[in-house]
Order: sequence, then structure tokens, then C-alpha cells
Amino acid sequence: MPNVFAERLRTARELRKLSQSELAEVADLQPSAISHFETGRRSPSFQNLRALSDALNVTTDYLIGRTDDLNVSNAVSLKLLRSAHKMSAEDLETITRMADMMAKKQTKKE
Repeated sequence: MPNVFAERLRTARELRKLSQSELAEVADLQPSAISHFETGRRSPSFQNLRALSDALNVTTDYLIGRTDDLNVSNAVSLKLLRSAHKMSAEDLETITRMADMMAKKQTKKE
């Protein structure tokens, strides 16, 4: 059976247009670790799995094969929801306006 994690890590990295070295820098890992993970020679620790999912903006479930959904917005939405209860109503409104502006900007690009 192919190593699902290795394949998904490489796929997510390539979709983000990152080299192994660039991903390693963002995730605060050694470039050789990324290479080992992508070839299936090593498996990441839980801490490294979280660092990789954060750096690639995907869920850990996607990386380990529990879901096929690469939808980045799901991972980001979860992070925002976890932080929302700590924010004031004014801060939440500001974030909502910023998200609307960014979505409109993205729509114009497409």
C-alpha cells in the first residue's frame, strides 16, 4: 500500500508551489525531514504533522488520509472559529469586512 501521508504531503506542497526547502523553513523543520517524509522513509511526530498542516494550510486529517477534502478554507475556518470567542464584537466585524474584501479581490482575479 502506498504511503498516503507521503503522497499527500508532496501534493499539498506542490499545490502551494513550495520547494522542500521552502516548506521546511515555513514549518521550522530540516529540509532533509521533508525529503524523508515525502519518500516514506520516516513518519512525522504529532508536533511535526501539526507544523506541516499549518504551513500548508490543510488539515492533519487530509495529510493522513482520513479525508480527501483538500479544501483549505475548512482548515482556516476551524482556526478562525477557535479564536472567535476571544475577540470583541468590533474585532469580529473587522475580520468579516476584511474577509469580504479579500474574497471580492480573489473573484476579480478569476
